[in-house]
Amino acid sequence: MSSSVQLFRDQRYHELKGQCLQQGILFEDPEFPASDESLYYDSAAKGKVEWKRPKDLCEDPHLLVDGMSSHDFHQGKLGNCWFVAACSCLALRKSLWQQVIPDYNEQEWDPKNPRKYTGIFRFRFWRFGEWTEVVVDDLLPTENGRLIYCHSNVRNEFWSALLEKAYAKLAGSYQALDGGCAAEALVDFTGAVAESISLEEGKYGEVISEQMKLFEDLMKVHKRGGFISCSISSPGRPSEAETAMGLIVGHAYSVTAIRKLRLGDSLVLSFKAEKMFMVRLRNPWGKKEWLGAWSDSSEEWKKVSDSERKNLGLTVENDGEFWMTFEDWCKNFTDVDICRTVNTSCFSLHKTWEKEMMYGAWAKHPEPLLNRSGGCFDNRETFLQNPQYLFDVKKAQDKVLVSLQQEDRRKYKKEGKGDNITIGFEILKVEDNRRYRLHKLTVQERVATSPYSNTRSVFLRRTLQQGRYVLVPTTYTPGVPTKFILRLYTDVPSKLRELEADRPKMTCWSLLCGYPRRVTQIKVHSAEGLQKQDRSGGADPYVLIKCENQSRRSPVQHDTTNPVFNTQVIFYRKDIDSPVTIQVWNCSLLRDRFLGQALLAASPGEPREQQRLKLRGRGGGEAAEVPGHISVTVLCSDDLGEL
Repeated sequence: MSSSVQLFRDQRYHELKGQCLQQGILFEDPEFPASDESLYYDSAAKGKVEWKRPKDLCEDPHLLVDGMSSHDFHQGKLGNCWFVAACSCLALRKSLWQQVIPDYNEQEWDPKNPRKYTGIFRFRFWRFGEWTEVVVDDLLPTENGRLIYCHSNVRNEFWSALLEKAYAKLAGSYQALDGGCAAEALVDFTGAVAESISLEEGKYGEVISEQMKLFEDLMKVHKRGGFISCSISSPGRPSEAETAMGLIVGHAYSVTAIRKLRLGDSLVLSFKAEKMFMVRLRNPWGKKEWLGAWSDSSEEWKKVSDSERKNLGLTVENDGEFWMTFEDWCKNFTDVDICRTVNTSCFSLHKTWEKEMMYGAWAKHPEPLLNRSGGCFDNRETFLQNPQYLFDVKKAQDKVLVSLQQEDRRKYKKEGKGDNITIGFEILKVEDNRRYRLHKLTVQERVATSPYSNTRSVFLRRTLQQGRYVLVPTTYTPGVPTKFILRLYTDVPSKLRELEADRPKMTCWSLLCGYPRRVTQIKVHSAEGLQKQDRSGGADPYVLIKCENQSRRSPVQHDTTNPVFNTQVIFYRKDIDSPVTIQVWNCSLLRDRFLGQALLAASPGEPREQQRLKLRGRGGGEAAEVPGHISVTVLCSDDLGEL
């Protein structure tokens, strides 16, 4: 077994199987016994259930019969259509389900050697950042000799029932799987990144341009091995009610195909369009289908011959599966869950991403500097009392993917604390040389806010400009403790790390070399009226900010004498009498040219508002004036933990 796979409850599959073979017995799992405590967390929900092994339910049991397909199984009595929809998606990708069911051939029943069978199975789930192996026995809940929960279309196939049992064991009971989100199960099956989209809020059913952007994105997700499921939210309507168009409210459907079709001449006349945008879905119940355009008995199919259907790929493989136009899909469904399998392989034709992952926790503490549960941005006094993570964008601009995932709380359902917490995060553009925690928002820019949601994970895609950023994950309400993992994907390495220290550390060297006495924040907003440097009347300026033996340089602004810099720096100063120097230079192929500078005393008594300073030549504060002004904001404090 790979050292990277964790063992749930420290149960070792091969050891347990070996013991059963040696003793000639079938495995009975002491960690998830065949009893009511494994079925229910709520004692009021108990019913009459018999636990039976597959050999007691049919003559020739198998883990898989003729491989795996997305039509192998149905939901049963448990309200976990979300889990079944996720299984439908998983079944479409052999490489992924083989990861969840390791060595499936070795686990299969062997009719030629029945004594080798010990009634033990193992499954793997990606749980909170690492693969976890779960062992189960084959005792399954039944009524009247039939499986009551997830079961196969084929009476002697048991992979879905056994997988569901392993997942229920992780959650603490079968009842804990009642109600959920398909994206959560797909993340557990694959380690993918989950994103939830509201089709209503995004007005995808009304705005055609947004609809087309979403279609292209979903088609790309599907082509690259991602998963999509959808549902209809049910405010004011009973869950599992049927709409006028045959769709089930509060029910998770898996998307099994997405097609952009170019129609031949004969079909262009019939449908008055050259292209069609289509989506194929599956109902986990295996019945109850869409009744609108392109439903099984609709007029649209009568215009398309069987051969044309095959050529277009508009095939339906089984009951419960149906096609609809993407426009109808956007208008009839309200919520979409997307699981992106983000490509981090070096050996790929598609775009690859650099991945960073951090484990963290929101934890309460009465001391503000030690509190790590400050709530969302609306809680201005405590917002920065959350964990803070620093990362760099090295390119001029880079697309960034962020996933924040809280721990699975189903295991706490027995204690009445099983609901997800509302979470989200903020991204702040900070000083280019920041190394310590933020204590006050001053010159920093709030550049991105994730959705806040009580789903297990929240996701954000954003293009960020070159610079340094602090990501602040939060619960919506202050003082709510729980664990989380943070995943960040960028084009080039971002050096994601947690900011833990509040100020520079006092060391033995501090006694010899001195310890900072003042912290100074500077933001250079812009310059104007700089001296022209080329025949076209432009310049390529940048700023160089110097303090004691430190300096920071901004990116070059091309072909302008009125550049916007928005460059932020922070200095911890030992020599508070030494001024801070802001110089403007022109970038040149042979030799950069000095354009002017401003000297700042940078003391706590100076104004904190934005200042417009005249540029001067080299020398002290009385040096001759040169063309141009520079706009800056300067903040100082002798409390090193204030800024």
